[in-house]
Amino acid sequence: MSVKAARGLTHGKRLYGPEDWLTRMSAGWHELGDKRAVVLAQLPPAMARDDERLAYFLERTPQWMPVAVELRHPSWDADPVYELLERNDASYCVMSGAGLPCRLRATSEIVYVRLHGPSDEHLYGGSYLDEDLVWWAERLIEWRDSGHRVFAYFNNDGDGNAVRNARYLKTLVSARSQVQSS
Repeated sequence: MSVKAARGLTHGKRLYGPEDWLTRMSAGWHELGDKRAVVLAQLPPAMARDDERLAYFLERTPQWMPVAVELRHPSWDADPVYELLERNDASYCVMSGAGLPCRLRATSEIVYVRLHGPSDEHLYGGSYLDEDLVWWAERLIEWRDSGHRVFAYFNNDGDGNAVRNARYLKTLVSARSQVQSS
């Protein structure tokens, strides 16, 4: 199970002074037991690049709490940012959706993918075409086969699209896995 960091930390405080938030998150994280996977820190779209602030947050995040960071502002799309994530064993959140940079990057053992919808104009809407999901399945399999733990989440929840798309993607990845192991 993956969880999002509190909006108060990511959007309200914009990662400033994360210590109290991390203490509370740690307590809840332990309650998930063997079901826990990744904590997602989704930064607001208007939050421009601030390497020092991100580094401060990542350096204080416990090693045993895997974190993925969703960097929506285009200024974050820079090699030093990816290197900062790598140094701190944090996952870059690969995104698909209107106006979001879709960079296929793995910065830690975990690859975290958020599929916000296929529309170029509206986040969270629309249904991915089958050929798009085949393409995504191939990427997920490539990452998995190169030794990564891969998590993919759909956020295009209008009209139940996320559920249908997730089921089909899971079928594609499972079918490919069965063919490879035969």
